[in-house]
Amino acid sequence: MKIIDNTSQLLGDDLKETLSRGSRVKIAASCFSIYAYEALKSELSKIESLQFIFTAPTFVPTEATDKLRKEKREFFIPKAGRESSLYGSEFEIKLRNKLTQRAVARECAAWIRKKVRFKSNGTQAAMQPFAHVETIGAAVAYMPISGFTAVDLGYQKGNAVSNFVTRMDEPAHTSVYLQLFNQIWNDADKLRDVTDAVCDHIESVYQENAPERVYFLMLYNIFREFLEDIDEDVLPNDLTGYRDSIVWNKLFNYQRDAATGIINKLETYNGCILADSVGLGKTFTALAVVKYYELRNKSVLVLCPKKLADNWRNYNSNLTTNIFAKDRFNYDVLCHTDLSRTSGESFGIPLNRVNWGNYDLVVIDESHNFRNNDVYKDRETRYQKLMNKVIRAGVKTKVLMLSATPVNNRFNDLRNQLALAYEGQSDSRYRSREDPQRLFLDRQENEPPQRPRCR
Repeated sequence: MKIIDNTSQLLGDDLKETLSRGSRVKIAASCFSIYAYEALKSELSKIESLQFIFTAPTFVPTEATDKLRKEKREFFIPKAGRESSLYGSEFEIKLRNKLTQRAVARECAAWIRKKVRFKSNGTQAAMQPFAHVETIGAAVAYMPISGFTAVDLGYQKGNAVSNFVTRMDEPAHTSVYLQLFNQIWNDADKLRDVTDAVCDHIESVYQENAPERVYFLMLYNIFREFLEDIDEDVLPNDLTGYRDSIVWNKLFNYQRDAATGIINKLETYNGCILADSVGLGKTFTALAVVKYYELRNKSVLVLCPKKLADNWRNYNSNLTTNIFAKDRFNYDVLCHTDLSRTSGESFGIPLNRVNWGNYDLVVIDESHNFRNNDVYKDRETRYQKLMNKVIRAGVKTKVLMLSATPVNNRFNDLRNQLALAYEGQSDSRYRSREDPQRLFLDRQENEPPQRPRCR
């Protein structure tokens, strides 16, 4: 018996010494990586066979009943991670950056077709990970083997505190593991053959793909974390009937997707910036969001520049030019400059009696006008009044910001706009110090002001 610490002694090196011509290898592990094959390519080419068991459901078609399970998200995300690890795990990024995936995958797929069979645990029952190597006149068992990757072999650094593996060559011990593996391998109720699925996934790395497929794959990897974060609890509630509104049915598909995403962000983070270019229909998208919250009996305020006020007032008034008259919008419209006024009226609303803190949703058109948060001793700025009187005071307020000018000269410009969503208190807004938005905002708080860049 020997302890392999994967620091001074590497599991991969020990396997190279153990594997020989005619060896029969049996591995039960959570994942398989083509880079583990590459590291042991010379030795693995000599073996007689490899039997591999995925210890958790991998490449197994989803049962229909799984769609109704509450733990749906907890199951699918690790499953997708185990399957994608075929092309290299998150800790094998240096190997992936060498851009040799295609050649490695081609060789690995050919080797698998000749000598390997994969089976997957089709149940939710836990299975011990280990490896067994049988050679002529001898046998060796390794325990535990969390995965068959370059990290588990000791050739790449992972995030585990320790990666100890016990090597056992006593016949009494190795025979027990061999018997256990064979017992599980031959249990058709627990395991399913996934060899073809594994080969298909590996072959997809080096096959010629249409540009459209590559494009959608890039989009998926860019927005994967966002997709995983989507929860039914923060998606629009169809029971409100917002899909039956006229404004919703006037939207293009991309605007409907934007409105759904905005509601998701408002429910999750209490704020969102819609930074579409001019002419893409930010107003209609925002009106769809407004209608959703009005159907939930929420009070809505639209803050806009004075020159845009007539446009917004057109849709909440009983006018022949209002194409959404049947939706009966009921939001209030005030101007940016009204935040600085203490008397008079604005579109029939007496400014000295406005209950600023009673709005559940504030839509800020041209929100880049609120990117400056300069402090003056003798007066309260519009930004400060918006923050103190509208967002912080009264009921919990969600903030939707519209801007066709998302480019900012300073990081603080963007930070000031985002601060409207979390009331200027980043500690109360983010769940952990590791949240990327939290880290970004905290970093900007400690940086000196930057000069505006030349245009």
